[in-house]
Amino acid sequence: MEIILKQDIPKLGHVNEIVTVKDGYARNYLIPKGIAVRATGSAKKMIEENHRQRAHKEEKLKKEAEELSKKLEGTKLTIGAKTSSKGKIFGSVNTIQVAEHLNKLGFEIDRRYISIKDEVIKEIGEYIATVRLHKEVSVDIPFEVVSE
Repeated sequence: MEIILKQDIPKLGHVNEIVTVKDGYARNYLIPKGIAVRATGSAKKMIEENHRQRAHKEEKLKKEAEELSKKLEGTKLTIGAKTSSKGKIFGSVNTIQVAEHLNKLGFEIDRRYISIKDEVIKEIGEYIATVRLHKEVSVDIPFEVVSE
């Protein structure tokens, strides 16, 4: 079934994008939750018109994201965590801590736009977080987890 997304969904699509999903997923989850609408002929025409009107706004947002990515490229974070004598972290380090450290540096980035390849970090070491600033712009930020 073809649907039009009303919000970004990781690994599926972005706002106002027409995607094809299984019927049950659309009927039982996406449409009732208000995340998507059925892609009828009239809905597709409305989306096309909105795309035309929004093209210049998207270009501006992309330029802003590229400028922010240039500022973020040189950034390296150091995240402190309580550890055992063997280097194991009590708990884990995740995107929340990365977002907090970026906010302390003056970059207001929501944790939902940050992903870490190793989703659960339980040891001291160096890792890389990917920040999606725009659907076409992302930047890798290296960070180190150290013992406090």
